[in-house]
Amino acid sequence: MILFLYDKTFEGLLSCIFFAYARKRFPDMILSDTDQQPLFADERYVVDTDKEKASRVWSSLEKKLSKIARRMMMSVWISGLPETEMLLFRYIRKNIEHPEGVELNFGDSDVIRIKEIAQQVSREVHRLVQFVRFQETSDGIWFAPVSSRYNVLPLVVKHFRSRYAAQPWILFDAARNQGIYWDTHTLREVSFSPADLAVLRPGRLEGEKRSEEEQFFQQMWRAYFRSITIRERLNPKLQRQHMPKKYWKYLTEMQ
Repeated sequence: MILFLYDKTFEGLLSCIFFAYARKRFPDMILSDTDQQPLFADERYVVDTDKEKASRVWSSLEKKLSKIARRMMMSVWISGLPETEMLLFRYIRKNIEHPEGVELNFGDSDVIRIKEIAQQVSREVHRLVQFVRFQETSDGIWFAPVSSRYNVLPLVVKHFRSRYAAQPWILFDAARNQGIYWDTHTLREVSFSPADLAVLRPGRLEGEKRSEEEQFFQQMWRAYFRSITIRERLNPKLQRQHMPKKYWKYLTEMQ
């Protein structure tokens, strides 16, 4: 078994590609220092991230792959799935070695898997934009907790920065303790202490963390939601198809 260790960045993964071809050693596993590593490995290499070498690999892919294929690759990377590194490594290697690339070879299992994950990530982005609910905090910041399957915050930031440019907000992924704070001028990454995270995970701001008007508006929204509901036409199964249950705890009308 050949093992590569890298720094868990996309440039680091591209550096692994360069390293593999330079050394003529191709990995069976690509892990970071924080991942659980196999007890036995015939060869173990620590691959340092080199931006210049990573750029050379990416330039080569730009010549081989369409913009759509490169976007799908980035979606797979953002997904954060355990299979990500080796899946992308194999996909990149096949496109480098094949004269015309393999992005349209849907008989290839890696090509199909790349497309599947990219579609799932795209679907998650769409639903996140649909189901985000902001709550006003006592200090005037609009806070929206989410808990997505994939690490898609980087893909939705542009939408919320454009739509809510004039107000400060925090979009927070409680599953990963990662958030993005927009202060109306710049974006910053944020995280919370374990104690605060435990309070935020349920999805509702309580007590002094919530503005005086927030509770009133939540009550009004729930009352409106009830008033337009036609109970005789309730279809829970169809509702879950359009509004997956994992989002419910963050939806004011469902609390």
